[in-house]
Amino acid sequence: MDKKLLDILVCPVTKGPLIYDKDKQELLCKSSRLAYPIREEIPVMLPDEARKLSLEEIEQLK
Repeated sequence: MDKKLLDILVCPVTKGPLIYDKDKQELLCKSSRLAYPIREEIPVMLPDEARKLSLEEIEQLK
């Protein structure tokens, strides 16, 4: 994932910062509790395509 792209991307729901999860190929947002997938190196920043983060996943982000 390109560092410059990560610096400008924000959560489309909350406009908050995103955390890159390299293993799962997702961008995580603590405030919206959503994980946006990265497919073929392209972030899919659509709330309908995101999955909800579990409480355990949110706790690990803190």
